[in-house]
Amino acid sequence: MKIFKFFEFAYLAIMCFFTYQAYEEWGKEGSRSILYLCFAGAAIFMYFFKRNFRKRFEANNREN
Repeated sequence: MKIFKFFEFAYLAIMCFFTYQAYEEWGKEGSRSILYLCFAGAAIFMYFFKRNFRKRFEANNREN
């Protein structure tokens, strides 16, 4: 189960990276900042999705 927690926090790291990239590209012409923000949003969504999935998986294992 520890590997699941690792991937949860990896998604947070990815979100931080893409947020930083969006910040760096924000004022440039033809920038990809909106794309980076979309990737950051997807990463934070995946963090919460994986966390919810892990908690349900652990609860099912306790019941059995």
